[in-house]
Amino acid sequence: MHKTEIPQKSPWTDFLSLMLITFVCVFIISLLFGIVGTAIFGDIDFLTSISSDSPLKKYYFYIFLGLSSAGTFLLPAYIYQCRNEHVAILPKENISDWKPYLLGILFLFAFSPFMSLISDWNMQMKLPEAWQRIEQWMRETEDEAALLMGGLLMTTEWDRLVLNIIVLAILPGIGEELFFRGALQQIGTRIFKNEYVAIWIVAVIFSTIHVQFYGFFPRFLLGVFFGYMVIWTRNIWTAIVAHFVNNSMVVILGFYYATQGKSYTELMESDSYSIIVYLGSLIFSIIIAFIFYQYTTRLHIYGKRVD
Repeated sequence: MHKTEIPQKSPWTDFLSLMLITFVCVFIISLLFGIVGTAIFGDIDFLTSISSDSPLKKYYFYIFLGLSSAGTFLLPAYIYQCRNEHVAILPKENISDWKPYLLGILFLFAFSPFMSLISDWNMQMKLPEAWQRIEQWMRETEDEAALLMGGLLMTTEWDRLVLNIIVLAILPGIGEELFFRGALQQIGTRIFKNEYVAIWIVAVIFSTIHVQFYGFFPRFLLGVFFGYMVIWTRNIWTAIVAHFVNNSMVVILGFYYATQGKSYTELMESDSYSIIVYLGSLIFSIIIAFIFYQYTTRLHIYGKRVD
């Protein structure tokens, strides 16, 4: 007997479908919470809601953040998977093998000094004179995002620390990886006929969609790293864990800095290291990435299964 072949839809059809689903989910959640929030609190200002003396207003804002994250990334990826059951957006080979998770986290720490150098360069980025209006808009957008993130991260309250870990680390770690490295990267691979080209294109989209242009390149490189993790391990949970660790460290550092009386600006300032540290960071990162690649390649060659 011959297996019934499932007709493959155009990847562009899937892409447009995913974008439409995302738009509808975001619109419904934003509209619903806007109506309910206005009915309960009147005019809602996110910046004042974060540190509001009213627990109800503060928790309502966190619920909105959590559902917005889930509605923008997690829910569309889930709906896309349900509509395309033959497509695996959740690869999980060797899911219980702890070594790729550890190597991914070690890479993040090893690359951190060199990443700070890239971040510092990105922050100093200047556009040509003819693009001054665009640069002004980018600066204003960045300042608005900084105000929001500063209000979220710089807290000394333990309940807000837990909420920040949930809405800024756990939900984005799961949702964004399923959306970008799961659904979108899989679609991109079909469009470009090359999974490595898809990694880089999706990383550009991943960084751009955050609308923080003066943090574009560090976030872009993280997107590339997460993409390679999924391709090499065939296990999206390695990227989810790495994404969670990266975000949660920022959340925890924000809490620590706040308890020390420091500002969000101080938190975001790049540490200065000697050239030796930067070179060492780059070299050790390359070594860890090579070990990572060699280990996952051996797993696939010898067909080792530990899940």
